[in-house]
Amino acid sequence: MIIEHALAESLRKSSQPISLLVIGAGGNGSAVFLHLPYLHQALRVWGHAGLSVTLADGDMVSETNCVRQPFASSDIGLNKAIVLVNRVNLFWGLTWQAFPHHFRKDSLKDHTAQPQLVISCVDTRAARETIAHVLTRSGSHITYWLDLGNNAASGQFVLGQPANGRNRRIGSRLRTVVELYPEIAAPQIGEDPLPSCSAAEALERQEPYINHVLATSALAMLARLFRYGAIAHHGAFYNAATGRMSTIPVDPGLWKTIRRRSRRLLQSAKKRAA
Repeated sequence: MIIEHALAESLRKSSQPISLLVIGAGGNGSAVFLHLPYLHQALRVWGHAGLSVTLADGDMVSETNCVRQPFASSDIGLNKAIVLVNRVNLFWGLTWQAFPHHFRKDSLKDHTAQPQLVISCVDTRAARETIAHVLTRSGSHITYWLDLGNNAASGQFVLGQPANGRNRRIGSRLRTVVELYPEIAAPQIGEDPLPSCSAAEALERQEPYINHVLATSALAMLARLFRYGAIAHHGAFYNAATGRMSTIPVDPGLWKTIRRRSRRLLQSAKKRAA
């Protein structure tokens, strides 16, 4: 039997644009952000008010970023979020916002500034831990959290509903990436190697187009949720070596199995790191 998740009532054809925060303007974040105007346009055609987007990143463009991220040599030394927001606003005639700082635990302390949807594209466990803490505290009213992550030749995206003041703790609530795979937000087990300062090594550590596959696939899932009001999967894993994409179905029974397995893996990783 196919189980579907129904779009949250607060996001169904509101007269106000859907407020969205993208955290990270690197490989995945820039790919997501540059494709969001197409979702904005589609939403308006489908009777929604479109999107109101903020892009957050405190990093500056480096020479290495110009290899596989959408930055030019003239952007080097400028803030990533500001560069991309200016580019999108000029091209599409939008008024989206840049937040040229790293996301921290107090970034959303003002309830009135909280977005309805957060898309995180970060590359450390510590950063995901911070995001999970902010989105799940009692004062948070964020409806959805879409997380994207990848390594050299594979990656994943997971849409969840953080357990907070907005989302009730019921069996059908979409589990977030850190609930299903807690090791992804456990800095105590160590971090993966950070991006290299060498262009050649950067390409060795991460193949081209991984970010674009994840970004377009994740946004295609969101588009179906907004257009049809329901989805039967809330994430997927992609492997560039095999060309296969395995979806994560909306299935509470499967979530329990994944969480049991992930907890065992996390305990093993903690013992190795100790």
